[in-house]
Amino acid sequence: MSFMRQVSHALDEEHRSNLDLLGRVEQALGRVRAGAAADPELKRLIAEFARHVEQDISRHFDFEERELFPRMAEAGDGEMASLLEEEHEAIRAVAAELLPLASAAAAGSLDAPGWDALKRGSLEMVERQVAHIQKETMALLPLLDDLLDEDTDRELAFAYATA
Repeated sequence: MSFMRQVSHALDEEHRSNLDLLGRVEQALGRVRAGAAADPELKRLIAEFARHVEQDISRHFDFEERELFPRMAEAGDGEMASLLEEEHEAIRAVAAELLPLASAAAAGSLDAPGWDALKRGSLEMVERQVAHIQKETMALLPLLDDLLDEDTDRELAFAYATA
């Protein structure tokens, strides 16, 4: 999909990057067996995933909730904004449980039951985020092209880039 606004484009690019990471995590954890903690490539991937969970989700969600969802509600799309915000809360809850496990795995200190919990939580995170990104791509991003004027788009794109 091609978007006219800078904010839509930036969020779409971030979504695509996140989908790539989520796909790699899903594939890697689908193959995890005993002894996974010793795999340096897996530890690097889990560290990248932990960073995504800790930083990117918060930054992305906070921006949307602060800057975009209120504009959606004012334009008459409050139900969609509420649904997306509810999904943010559900993803944040999974992230809170997942982050300590991912950090321990990246550090090489996760035991076998921890790996099982990491795998379950990560696969839930993947499922929730992929569905959420699809909703935003189909509903939020096209709406922003109509909702934002050029000046507001530029201001928000700069604010997001420097957040």
